[in-house]
Amino acid sequence: MIIKLNEYNLQREIARLGVHPASCGIFAAKSKILPLKLTQVRTPAANILKQEMLAAGGDCAVPGSCILNETKYVDAVLLGTVKHYRILARKLAQMPFFGLAQVREELQKFLATQQPVTLLADGRQLTYEKLRIMGILNVTPDSFYSSSRVGADVVAKAEQMLADGADILDIGGESTRPGSNAVSVEKEISRVVPAVEAVKKALPQSIISIDTYHAATAQAAFNAGADIINDVTALTGDEAMAQVAAAAKVPVVLMHMRGTPKTMQQNCEYDDVVTEVAAYLKQRAQALSELGISADKIILDPGIGFAKNTEQNLELLQGLDALTAFGYPVLLAASRKTVIGQTLGNLPPQERLEGTIALSCAAVYAGANMVRVHDVKENIRAVRMLEAVLCR
Repeated sequence: MIIKLNEYNLQREIARLGVHPASCGIFAAKSKILPLKLTQVRTPAANILKQEMLAAGGDCAVPGSCILNETKYVDAVLLGTVKHYRILARKLAQMPFFGLAQVREELQKFLATQQPVTLLADGRQLTYEKLRIMGILNVTPDSFYSSSRVGADVVAKAEQMLADGADILDIGGESTRPGSNAVSVEKEISRVVPAVEAVKKALPQSIISIDTYHAATAQAAFNAGADIINDVTALTGDEAMAQVAAAAKVPVVLMHMRGTPKTMQQNCEYDDVVTEVAAYLKQRAQALSELGISADKIILDPGIGFAKNTEQNLELLQGLDALTAFGYPVLLAASRKTVIGQTLGNLPPQERLEGTIALSCAAVYAGANMVRVHDVKENIRAVRMLEAVLCR
């Protein structure tokens, strides 16, 4: 009888054979093909990578024109296990030409990537041995999902979310739904600061993120007790935001978006949405590191629904793994969004719970670290059940 194994039960089955414990990790490194896409590789380098991957026992997909050197740069897809990539990295150490030194450097970073950690300004840490849950509290009158809107009941809502298992509470004072109008900083502050103060007073150990792209709002929220910036513009919407974040030593969520919420759905042109979103977020993280915002202060969000149509959102969800190899925590914020409604037959926001839960489970499979959701209890139960099955 032949029994098919998978990546989740392989090590347990190998251990049951009675092999030496040290061998389990060695077998694991040989067990799973990890496809890696390389962008803008010099054509001679692509040919070398093809040869070396074949020699190591893996493979490398390159354009058919590559052998003729018809273009200066090409993309390539490596197909190998961790073992194959370690062999390739050793071989590339002897080849400091055609840009292969940079390929080796990135490959080594990929192989060395460990579970990320987020460090709060007060010294507390968010670790990601399980998927973290961010609950949404909108102190706005016009959020696309009416049940997420809170007012005087913000503390009660916050208490319930924490009781249901939320790790972070995300408070926002301006709707960023497609086509929405901006509100003044003064109005935003008047909405979020009382909410942050009330929640922190009642629940002093809670972790609060402030959903804003205005530096003044972020600063006022920090003064009231907020712990994290959740910025839909990846800290580009207000030139002072990066300095405010660095000075406060708070983590930041960098989200991909084009234009503004008012205009973003007019900016949905991509050649390769997964690669372009990943490249943008990596560039923003690197740029912020030069301003003193270290890796343990950065979280990446692909921006589902922001300057993407339904097909692009689905492609980005399918390619979520692309962000998880950079070493930063990855947040998926897709709760009850239009992509779910359109995919399931134009369902309204109040009927998109099941689709949201499916995407939260997909986040687990992709290796994401956090989901931002309206319905904490339902999502956390589904996710914890899935994790129990996969991590036995």
